[in-house]
Amino acid sequence: MSTVRLYLLILVGVLGLVGCGQDRSNSSSARAPIDTAAASSPSANTAAPDTASDGLRVLVLGNSIAAGAGVSSQEAFPALLQDKVDSLGWNVSVQNAGVSGETTAGGRERIGWLLQDSVDVLVLELGGNDGLRGIDPGVTRTNLRGIIDTTLATYPQARVLLAGMQVPPNLGQEYTQQFQDVYPAVAEAYERVTLIPFILDNVAGSDSLMQEDGIHPTAAGHRFVARTVWEKLRPLLEQMRTQEPA
Repeated sequence: MSTVRLYLLILVGVLGLVGCGQDRSNSSSARAPIDTAAASSPSANTAAPDTASDGLRVLVLGNSIAAGAGVSSQEAFPALLQDKVDSLGWNVSVQNAGVSGETTAGGRERIGWLLQDSVDVLVLELGGNDGLRGIDPGVTRTNLRGIIDTTLATYPQARVLLAGMQVPPNLGQEYTQQFQDVYPAVAEAYERVTLIPFILDNVAGSDSLMQEDGIHPTAAGHRFVARTVWEKLRPLLEQMRTQEPA
């Protein structure tokens, strides 16, 4: 808990500045590109291609954590997820739609465009910048639900991994608790949503796993983040691969 508290205190003085500096208007985010490098670059340990099942698509919709700020695209956790499925020989594409400074409002604007291609699993990693700006947690909750609703309305068989985030206590205990409660409340409202309680679990506050800015994971930190996400993602993909086509 002490390392998490340290991380949150660092966020008070730094992440707000970085998020605001890197943020763009919602209109400019509506056509942000998808980083497909992870999906197109073969892993050194790639097994033989899986021809037993149709290809599955995992979409990572996130902010600077997913975007891999401060590390190479191949070191960011979405690319590491691609490496994991490649090593198993699974026909799965992981596409990174992370944008630094992204808010839930920006993600909600972009999701319709991103769903032009089929999505089997959405990894939803947004909300941290909302908290840092003091946005009403109710608004964050509404936007997260809007993203999920749009995804499931477009692809009813899709699954969603909702990655939880924490905010610094500078806005008061009441706000911090309300924000923290958003993620489990949203997840509990859907049968097809699985909660990752804290995306930076075992990473936040670590000198070796966080960059000097105290905000973004190092390459080693991203490996921990990928492991956290993979613990929830792998069972979903295994289940989908065993399902017979309709």
